[in-house]
Amino acid sequence: MIAPKYFRDDIDVLKNALLHRGEDPKIADDIMRMDMRLRELKKKLDDLRKQRNEKGKLIPKLKKEGKDTEELLSELKELAETIKSYENELETLEEKLKNALYRIPNIPHESVPIGKDETENRVISEYKGIEPLSQNPIPHWEIGEKLDIIDLKVAANLSGSRFYLFKNFAAKLERALLNFFLKENEKKGYMEILPPYLVKEEILYGSGQLPKFRDELYKTQDDLYLIPTAEVPLANLHRNEILNEDDLPLKYMSFTPCFRREAGSYGKDVRGIIRLHQFHKVELFKFTTPETSYDELEKMREDAEDLLKKLNLTYHVVALCTGDLGFSAAKTYDLEVWAPGVKRWLEVSSISNTEDFQARRTMTRFRRKGQKRPLYVHTLNGSGLATPRVFIAILETYYKDDGTIEIPDVLKEFM
Repeated sequence: MIAPKYFRDDIDVLKNALLHRGEDPKIADDIMRMDMRLRELKKKLDDLRKQRNEKGKLIPKLKKEGKDTEELLSELKELAETIKSYENELETLEEKLKNALYRIPNIPHESVPIGKDETENRVISEYKGIEPLSQNPIPHWEIGEKLDIIDLKVAANLSGSRFYLFKNFAAKLERALLNFFLKENEKKGYMEILPPYLVKEEILYGSGQLPKFRDELYKTQDDLYLIPTAEVPLANLHRNEILNEDDLPLKYMSFTPCFRREAGSYGKDVRGIIRLHQFHKVELFKFTTPETSYDELEKMREDAEDLLKKLNLTYHVVALCTGDLGFSAAKTYDLEVWAPGVKRWLEVSSISNTEDFQARRTMTRFRRKGQKRPLYVHTLNGSGLATPRVFIAILETYYKDDGTIEIPDVLKEFM
């Protein structure tokens, strides 16, 4: 949730941010008007309640003096009705403003490139990994069929489209990747958390998935949601807490399945396992102080890149422009790995700083030494890493023309 200063003091900053994100900047004016009316109502209510209290104190005094209180009681009744009317308006307006603010995306950081969509993202670095071991790399679905390790037909029979079933070598490779990610990230100081995979609605509001992405989520009959990413429970890990400055940054990681309806993506990436309703991911998450969050963002990016380097895969780093930035993010880097069989760059990690956007929703704060007033933390998240796109890149890069797959050295201990 954006800070109040953006619709009170820096309205032009908010309007420009909305414009660069492809949103209607008029929303800012609506929010500003609601906020002004809200503050006006609160001031009126304070004055009216003060009047009511002062007049109420006169009743016993007038009675004691034997004076008529009928006129005063009539005034108090009228005051009570006015107060009640304003209270109802205030309650309605507070809910309306809260719902409007929940739909406002984060303000992009000044270093984010301005652009309308993904075509205006910027590649800022590239790492050259091992050359494909096949002279003519083939897509992963062909490799999976040749070696009988990926069965999309059985998966479709079990669950429908956009699900996969791994067999034998593929199942072991998936497990090896996840264990490798967890072990390497633990070395970097991330504490492992195994959260619930079902969460309450307010938890998704806290992380920023709701209300905007409701159509992308799976909801159960008892009003719980399957998590689309471990970012959701991790962002709420210290909900309504005040942390100590000395404990920051806090660094967490979680391996979970991720569940996404992929609404609106039908017709895209229909072959293979590029776009799925269920997949595995190791998520990295940090709680930091405001002044250190962008240094911590670069460190998180390095941590995720290090995994791809150790797998010896070719990848590049993309700085997302304003039009492609995620809803909660102030700045994002995407890591995209090269898959030679499908001849495409595939995103395997988005590393983002949300600044205090999530913390305002979850009321996660910290207190500096010697200061009474708590401040909002900054939160960062990133994949470290996601399968199965890393899996795709390994299959298509390490597949040999003799029908075998070479295992990256760092995975051998896990196979």
